[in-house]
Amino acid sequence: MAKPIVAIMYDFDKTLSTTDMQNYSFIPNLGMTPEQFWGETGKFTEEQGVERILSYMYMMIKIAKEKGVEITREYLQECGKKIQFFPGVSTWFKRINEYGASKGVIVEHYLVSSGTIEIVEGCSIYPEFKKAYGCEFYYENDVPVWPKLAINYTQKTQFFFRVAKGAIDATNDNDVNAKSPTLRIPYRNIIYMGDGMTDIACMTLVKKNGGHSIAVYAHDEEPAKVRQIYTDGRCSFYCKADYTSGSQMEKMVRLIIDRVAIDDEIDKKTQLLANK
Repeated sequence: MAKPIVAIMYDFDKTLSTTDMQNYSFIPNLGMTPEQFWGETGKFTEEQGVERILSYMYMMIKIAKEKGVEITREYLQECGKKIQFFPGVSTWFKRINEYGASKGVIVEHYLVSSGTIEIVEGCSIYPEFKKAYGCEFYYENDVPVWPKLAINYTQKTQFFFRVAKGAIDATNDNDVNAKSPTLRIPYRNIIYMGDGMTDIACMTLVKKNGGHSIAVYAHDEEPAKVRQIYTDGRCSFYCKADYTSGSQMEKMVRLIIDRVAIDDEIDKKTQLLANK
């Protein structure tokens, strides 16, 4: 019989990385501080009524052009090399995969970010994801001219269904909308990790469908925000963004994997009894 699959879906900025991915290289290369760049982006949003994700993509191109910085896909990938991650992230995927295997469970990792996917492509953990979704530019003559894909905070929810159904191509609308008698990955086997308010839609959706959502916080003095999300019933758990061996995060995910393994065994035995 096929092994059960656990899908872990991650936000990126402030969930795996310590701050917004543009803050490490892209914005400093413009001669700006993150506060200045995001301030300009927010101002553009308010004045022009442009959706916030589209605003930052537009401002990346606009300000880079003004500053004489040539953007290409390769340039953005280079910007991903300086991303810093929370403790344990670099070894997290291997450890969780191995634990899943020890329990007869396949673990798959998916990234669902409103950040810039070209920057993610240059970071050290990019190969760990079965599929990585993020905002992406369309290029002509190696120059970004238009958003190819933009993912805001509520649009993230579609990827819960894509992952569950196995319709992971972001342009495959037929399969993700089709009625499926069976799911490749049951909803209960999906874990979503995010850092707070921008992930509430996904965390709530996953939790309400029987999956597990985890709200993370960066520092010991910052749990109040995610604790409120937990108190409001919008996430299953909350813990510090510590991915090291033996951490609360690791223990929590291991327990979920244990539960998936047990549920799968019960399902198989129930099916055998039903067929007798």
